[in-house]
Amino acid sequence: MNYKKVTTGIIVGWFIFALSASALDLFKNDPNSIGLAVAIAALTPIIVFSLWFAASAGFRQFALSLDPRIFTSAQASRIIGFTFVLLEVRGVHPAIFAWPAGYGDMAIGMTAAFVAWKLAEPGHRNSFILWQVLGIADLVLAVSLGTTARLLDPQGASMVAMTVLPLSLVPTFLVPLFVIFHLICIAQARTWKISSARTRQTATSVQYPAI
Repeated sequence: MNYKKVTTGIIVGWFIFALSASALDLFKNDPNSIGLAVAIAALTPIIVFSLWFAASAGFRQFALSLDPRIFTSAQASRIIGFTFVLLEVRGVHPAIFAWPAGYGDMAIGMTAAFVAWKLAEPGHRNSFILWQVLGIADLVLAVSLGTTARLLDPQGASMVAMTVLPLSLVPTFLVPLFVIFHLICIAQARTWKISSARTRQTATSVQYPAI
């Protein structure tokens, strides 16, 4: 199976679905309710990826062969999280969502290039994984606060803007894509320890001829 073509097709298909569903207002949320449709759209690709990664050795090998520097560098685009803060100032987003999501995304976006080119190697394995985990935590927190903001802050602005175009593409397409990028990088980094351990074991088991 050509996993590159298949995964590219799936990503394109998911984008078209997210765009079409948004255009039809299928994700549009009532100001006083929880955004379950958006949450489901955000979780579905992650669940599908996780199951496929666990069940298919071929797909798993393909995913682990990809360049973690590219996936990490892609997170730099999250610096646009400053728009959440700007929209909060204009009363479009509630502060309980905009500040954690906005500043969290900016922090990840501003450090992505450094992590990609300095930490994406076995010598900095733990730091690399920690950054990836923080990136996932930021996204999970943003989606959680976004879907429950009305319950946590009934007097604040609604989250309707995040459920219609163009912002609806953030939780329904970009968030799951970025989470998957993080998960692939973590899975790759976990193999670095195994490789290093095997290398050390091989080196110590070599017997040199007596002089």
